[in-house]
Amino acid sequence: MELSVVWFCVIALLWLGYLFLESFDFGVGMLLPVLAKDNTERRVMVNTIGPVWDGNEVWLIVAVGATFAAFPGWYASLLSAAYLPILVVLLGLIGRGVAFEYRGKVDTERWRRNWDRVIVAGSWLPALGVGLLLATMMFGLPLDADGNRVGSPFAAITPEAALGALAVAGFSLAHGAVFVALKTDGDIRHRARALALRLGPGALLPLAALLILVQLESGSLWTWLAVGVAAAAGAVAFQRLALGREGQAFAGLGVLITASVIALFGALYPNVLPSTLDPAFSLTVADTASSPYTLQVMSWVALFGTPAVLVYQGWTYWVFRKRVSTAHIPPVHVP
Repeated sequence: MELSVVWFCVIALLWLGYLFLESFDFGVGMLLPVLAKDNTERRVMVNTIGPVWDGNEVWLIVAVGATFAAFPGWYASLLSAAYLPILVVLLGLIGRGVAFEYRGKVDTERWRRNWDRVIVAGSWLPALGVGLLLATMMFGLPLDADGNRVGSPFAAITPEAALGALAVAGFSLAHGAVFVALKTDGDIRHRARALALRLGPGALLPLAALLILVQLESGSLWTWLAVGVAAAAGAVAFQRLALGREGQAFAGLGVLITASVIALFGALYPNVLPSTLDPAFSLTVADTASSPYTLQVMSWVALFGTPAVLVYQGWTYWVFRKRVSTAHIPPVHVP
């Protein structure tokens, strides 16, 4: 297998890691005013993702950085054409990170409420923006023969891209609710599980619609099979959740998003960014890849660096694996 194809698969894997890990902490932020009844319960929810949220964001940085190094043509055309959505994503991530650090610095309800609003907005905006970016990759842009976008800066904002935005946001809601049920105990756990069962299937409908639309446009038999696996995994996840098996439900949603990413990137290949003006102008893996020497150096770096990152992040999740409840939250202390 050529290294360019290997790195296309690696980038798909990096996006999978980001969607699986970051979606549940987006979901926790989205559901902050919905599930928590008071500040103590809001602190419980924030503490469920407190040790891991910043590490989860690294997957996006690595995915974009790997695209820049392995497929500079893909990086240049996509990120320049989708500049505005990416700016919104970055502003949302920055605001959310600041809010996590600042919400406990002043002991007043108004202060905390304002920063909680930033957390909510900083969770919705990146989820919507990332979904829009991924859908843009799947459905393409008006690119000319030189790979340049034709049209306005809003060319990336289409009905299909909006569906992608809703797909990632909807999955984040469902994933976040299941994660809160998995990581908390007491009343908030029961509310999260009930909300996931009530809200989850409907929240996943945009993702189902996105998968079907992509497959109808450029899918094949094996990518349709991946869609089938995603549907089955979603059904099993909610069935296990109804029985109180939050861990199995969380794993089921992991299988769902894995099969979804396989179906999406499998349908995209060998393109990396289709052209809506003329299929002949579409950017492909072969056209946009870096030199074989560059890909070889990247492969050696990834071979040694990736296991270390995975071990460290896995260790972090293991250390903070226990449930959190209001009994674990100390009184508010402000210096």
